[in-house]
Amino acid sequence: MKSDFMQCWGRTARVTMTAVFMSAATLAFAQPTNLTVKHVQGETTIAANPEKTVVFDLASLDTLDALGIEATAVPETLLPDFLERYKQSSYPKVGTLFEPDYEAVHALSPDLIIVGGRSAPKQRDLSRIAPTIDLTVDPATLIDSVVSNTHTLASIYQKEDQADRLLKELDESIKALQQKAGKAGSGLVVLTVGGKMSAYGPGSRFGVIHDGFGVPPAVEGLATSNHGQAISFEFIYENNPDWLFVIDRDAAIGREGTPARKLLDNELMHKTAAWKKNHIVYLDSMNWYLLGGAGLTSLQQNVNEISKALDGKS
Repeated sequence: MKSDFMQCWGRTARVTMTAVFMSAATLAFAQPTNLTVKHVQGETTIAANPEKTVVFDLASLDTLDALGIEATAVPETLLPDFLERYKQSSYPKVGTLFEPDYEAVHALSPDLIIVGGRSAPKQRDLSRIAPTIDLTVDPATLIDSVVSNTHTLASIYQKEDQADRLLKELDESIKALQQKAGKAGSGLVVLTVGGKMSAYGPGSRFGVIHDGFGVPPAVEGLATSNHGQAISFEFIYENNPDWLFVIDRDAAIGREGTPARKLLDNELMHKTAAWKKNHIVYLDSMNWYLLGGAGLTSLQQNVNEISKALDGKS
């Protein structure tokens, strides 16, 4: 009797242990310990689902936040409202967007460092401390870049389902905006800074309004440099766009200067179609200038902002 019991128990134990080993093997196969990530500056091998992530790229911080992933440390910089918690002292500050504090980064022993845009030139130096990936977006294909970076971050942190849901919402809202934009008339994007103005067209850092959202450009052949093309009020009057989309750089960086609304309130502007139709849209400068609309939340907010403007709701 005892012998039969022991034999039965032994068989059960072997089956149970085998199941445990199989489950562990399956888990190890499903969740690899290392990933090779392709990014702007090459390929980098990192640990899957890193615990400590230092983020120097605000667009990536935006997307991580949308996916429910918390950064360990961030640079000292201005932040939009939806990322304001990172101003708290509980999140170590590791330099600026342009100049990392390498000692502070090293002290944190991060598993992953993310750079992009303004911080991209520091990728090589930071990679000596920990695996560092560059998620700089291409403004000429901004939407595709945001989608690609979202998939990259989702795969690193195993957030694919959440990423797919948010990207589906983004895609649907962009398609709806494109339908409206195609019938709305021409548009011109203007950046104001220090009482001066520059214009941006297709292929530029703010060209997504034309390239991705579908607003026909009022002017072709504008310079695509980072600083845009310097223009005057006469330029706007002569090209007479149906819509004027305005980004106030001074407001974005918290610097005193002539507010865009005051700058554009003059006799010549009053004669333009955009002014007469109440089609001058003052964009969220923080999202457009600092984040470049290159994160998942900021891009969605920018889509919503333009869509509401074309509906006459802002």
